[in-house]
Amino acid sequence: MICAYNELYLPLARRVLGDMYDYAVNTLHYTIEEFHKMFIASGMAHQFEIGNPTYIAGKNGCEVAKEVITDCGLDRPDTEDIMFVDKSAEYWIGWALAFYQWKTGQKYSDINKCVPIEEMYNMYTTFHEADISVFVEVMDARTREYMDNSRLKRLRRYVNLSQSQLAERAGVPLRQIQLFEQGYRDINKTQAETISSLAMALHCNIEDLLQ
Repeated sequence: MICAYNELYLPLARRVLGDMYDYAVNTLHYTIEEFHKMFIASGMAHQFEIGNPTYIAGKNGCEVAKEVITDCGLDRPDTEDIMFVDKSAEYWIGWALAFYQWKTGQKYSDINKCVPIEEMYNMYTTFHEADISVFVEVMDARTREYMDNSRLKRLRRYVNLSQSQLAERAGVPLRQIQLFEQGYRDINKTQAETISSLAMALHCNIEDLLQ
């Protein structure tokens, strides 16, 4: 893997992203989920992915957070830039996430599909004092688990439906959904009507379900 920017910039990028999340959540009172979506939608995530020095080294985390907000069409906060000495869980999430993105070269949006940022709160207590390599191993394992799941299973979980709930909503037999998700039946070869019903129930395109 060829990293997008020199490792010399990595400590700065991690600090900026950590302070950005800490400031957005603990000073501006966004939830980390909504601010992370803004970070991706604003294009700022892409600037970190390509290692734009203006952002990974030229601004502090509070300045970057404010730019994310204005790039999303909202008023720029006039709150004072505040970066605490005692680092929060939000700081650790940004700090660790910046390293993982740099290490793997994945897009932040793709990482979030595999491991939603709110789930990283569950990792904080266990991993915030561990070597970063342990966090990388866990994230890699979660990513492999996500990729091994069928698209139907991922989409069903994304909209928070059980198999039986999806079966009822789509009018598709529960056993058929189970066979699709377990890989014993090829969803690509099923009837178009069945796939269409599943897609409507999951609010996705038919193509999103095909393996």
